[in-house]
Amino acid sequence: MTTETMVESDIAAILNNYPDAKRDALIPLLQEVQEKVGYLSREAVVKIGEHLNLPASKIYGVATFYNQFRFKPLGKYHVQVCRGTACHVKGSINVLSAVKQALNVSPGDTTRDGLFSLEVVACLGACGLAPVITVNGEFFAGMTPSKAEKIIRDIRKEAGVQ
Repeated sequence: MTTETMVESDIAAILNNYPDAKRDALIPLLQEVQEKVGYLSREAVVKIGEHLNLPASKIYGVATFYNQFRFKPLGKYHVQVCRGTACHVKGSINVLSAVKQALNVSPGDTTRDGLFSLEVVACLGACGLAPVITVNGEFFAGMTPSKAEKIIRDIRKEAGVQ
């Protein structure tokens, strides 16, 4: 079974859990599909629209309104750089610049090898530890550009990629 076929069957299974779904099921459906598949593909949006009898444009309109929804798959290592007030004051812009350069991607993108994805977030809720980044939910506090670069190098080394 190909990955594409598995994704289609995952989406179909989720939709089957909402047999008589109406518009009010849209957000739960989007959340479930993203949780299972990792992001909202074009195909998923179309299938959800067909299931709810809504145009894909309406589905996209709702999904793009909320920050929680993604339209691209995440990398194996999802890096979040906090740009909240405390992190900003403590220099997170320099950390972000270093991470962008080390990964050679912009926020919202994934590296070509699929190893890393980068996201800028408004606040990670760890203001006393600023500046902060997370990698797959693991917090790294008191970040500097060189510390962030080392984390990325270590992950690459562990993954066998240089």
